[in-house]
Amino acid sequence: MSNWLNPLIRAAAAAMMLGLGAAPALAQVEVDIVGGISAPAPIAVPAMPTPQVAATPAGSTDELGRKVAQIITTNLTNSGLFKPLGPGQLRAPDFAQVTAPDFAYWGGTGAQTLVQGYVRANGNGTLTVGCYLYDVFARTELTRQGFVVTPADWRRAAHKCSDAIYTRLTGEGPYFDSRIVYISETGPKGKRIKRLAIMDQDGENHRFLTNGQSIVLTPRLSRDNRQIVYMSYLNDKPTLYVYDLENGRQRALVSNVSLAFAPRFSPDARWVLFSMAVNGNTDLHRVSTQGGRPEQLTTAPGIDTGGSYSPDGNRIVFESDRSGTQQLYVMNADGSNQQRISFGGGRYATPAWSPRGDQIAFTKIGGGAFRIGVMSPSGGGEKLLTEAWGDEGPNWAPNGRVLTYFRSAQGSGRGDVWIVDLTGVNERRVPTPLDGSDPDWGALRP
Repeated sequence: MSNWLNPLIRAAAAAMMLGLGAAPALAQVEVDIVGGISAPAPIAVPAMPTPQVAATPAGSTDELGRKVAQIITTNLTNSGLFKPLGPGQLRAPDFAQVTAPDFAYWGGTGAQTLVQGYVRANGNGTLTVGCYLYDVFARTELTRQGFVVTPADWRRAAHKCSDAIYTRLTGEGPYFDSRIVYISETGPKGKRIKRLAIMDQDGENHRFLTNGQSIVLTPRLSRDNRQIVYMSYLNDKPTLYVYDLENGRQRALVSNVSLAFAPRFSPDARWVLFSMAVNGNTDLHRVSTQGGRPEQLTTAPGIDTGGSYSPDGNRIVFESDRSGTQQLYVMNADGSNQQRISFGGGRYATPAWSPRGDQIAFTKIGGGAFRIGVMSPSGGGEKLLTEAWGDEGPNWAPNGRVLTYFRSAQGSGRGDVWIVDLTGVNERRVPTPLDGSDPDWGALRP
């Protein structure tokens, strides 16, 4: 069994090294996982009390305490690693119990760990959300954090608390306080309206960024979460645009050229990698994010597209049909040392390099179906994660252990945004107001 699938075992070991409890008690806390997630760990998440009920623009502090607990419950459930008992199933502790839990009661619920916290209104108009995690068996505190936010950002505090819990108990990086940009679609099959949209990773705080007057495709976020690069058919001309999330302004990056598509930022956001068709041949190019003359990186006959940088920016994975079918290749960032890495049956497309650097996600095309898979950067360890008819376009969560992609319905072609983890077991649809395609998962928010 891989280490990341035994989160509470490692949490127990870490707690013993830190002197947080005796080994016999902590050894009881573990997740039994065989070939996937067979026994998610029970965790209690009661409503968060408030030292004094106060009205805020987001609601009263006692109401927010219940909502924060519910978001944490949902996040942990969606991770597939936990089986939370949420605020609707548990008695609400009073404020004094936040730092002095009634472990006898919580042990009786069957929970192995306990999340407690509080919501307090501050005199300057902000909120403080306290977040505590306890080991119920050892009766010890595992972690505590506090988040000061504006009332408008109370949901972010819930996501940050979820991240603190997830990270402490799994040893993996956080990913709940992050956003997904995607293409929102509506209308008949032959005349779809496509708009750029962004939302939290759970589908909340949704907003449209473009009005649908021109088709937009393949949005990709910069690692600093400040910009989105995408393709648009404004005035029937394919052009690459950069959208500034801070001020809502858009600017053309590459225009007045042949067909340009599939853009993606370099990790340092200095470059945009994209494909451009010239005289019937499609090659990878890069251009400064400030604009300027594109630099050609590939020259092989055929179609080279779908480029994605390694997290250190030194290499690029891309797809090419130079061998006769779509396959995956890796090269240095300057275009040198191009090597094929996919050799399984079928075709491979839309590669995306994991932010951890250890995996490349892709769309596998074969047998009349599209599926999501992963492999190592050298091409080994290929594993398919989904079984549906039309899954494509994977992109990584910030921790490199979860993927987003879109699923098209057979017949109608209508799409939805989905998420799957590396076990392939925990798969779910992200709720969106309309149909969705081409999702990209942004980095963790500061």
